[in-house]
Amino acid sequence: MSRAAGAGKTASPRRPAEWLANPWGRPRFLALFSWLYVVWSIVPVLIAIQFSFNAGRSRSTWQGFSFRWYTSDPDLSVLHNPALRAAMTQSVKLALLTMLIATPIGVGLAIGLARWRGRASTAGNLLMLFPLVTPELVLGSALFLVIVFLYTSVHLGTWAQLLGHITFSISYVVIVVRGRLFAVGKEYEEAAMDLGASPREALRLVLLPMLAPAIFASLMIVFAISIDDFVISSFLAGGAESQTVPMLIYSSARAAPNPSLNAVATLMLLLSMTAIVLGILMHRRLAGGNGQEGAVKSFARLEI
Repeated sequence: MSRAAGAGKTASPRRPAEWLANPWGRPRFLALFSWLYVVWSIVPVLIAIQFSFNAGRSRSTWQGFSFRWYTSDPDLSVLHNPALRAAMTQSVKLALLTMLIATPIGVGLAIGLARWRGRASTAGNLLMLFPLVTPELVLGSALFLVIVFLYTSVHLGTWAQLLGHITFSISYVVIVVRGRLFAVGKEYEEAAMDLGASPREALRLVLLPMLAPAIFASLMIVFAISIDDFVISSFLAGGAESQTVPMLIYSSARAAPNPSLNAVATLMLLLSMTAIVLGILMHRRLAGGNGQEGAVKSFARLEI
């Protein structure tokens, strides 16, 4: 009787307060809130993409599917509008140059900071994080003042924008590559030098191949960040020839824009997402086995 009573007492429904408290149970509302946030973030973007294929000029009323704002319209489409083409060219050019310049500098800085031992190493690591924690508005205004009053040989425009993009992109490369460095450790380099490799050969033949996933991911991240930048690009712009797509969208949004702005924004989003997806896929492929196969091949070349 006592056992039956105890079992019945255990199986009795919990009070609402206890059900809501749920201190050790499965989360009840986390998935709901997560999906609500996803919907809140993505639906406006999907609507903007949808109206880039609108047959009419309206950005609120659907008038049929068309590629008018991409290629068909002889004056206002992305293909035929010189302002849109110039802005896209400027954005892609800055992103490519930033990617090719900032990534090697960031890789070298990451290796140096990871191997640096001394009192000044802490200060060096702290300075490297400054572009990440500094508000972009402050960083853009500081770069503007430095270029205008100190580096007077660099004029506002493409080269000033490129310097600004490189400045804030290097920190992202350092963060990604240093994470890979700490995962790899120093054992492979030391083993290569035990086999007779010089420090430079160990770096070139062993460490850099093992850092390839992080380096490729850094390339894609820098490209995606640079192509979408607005604040620093606008601070360091010199004229219409240095206008990027984010600047064009901001300056045109308050007027009477047509869906061609949605079209160019969709193309930029596609480029950014492609870079991120490529970075993720290549990182997974190159990082398989933690790079040990590449290290074994490098050791084989050293022994030969």
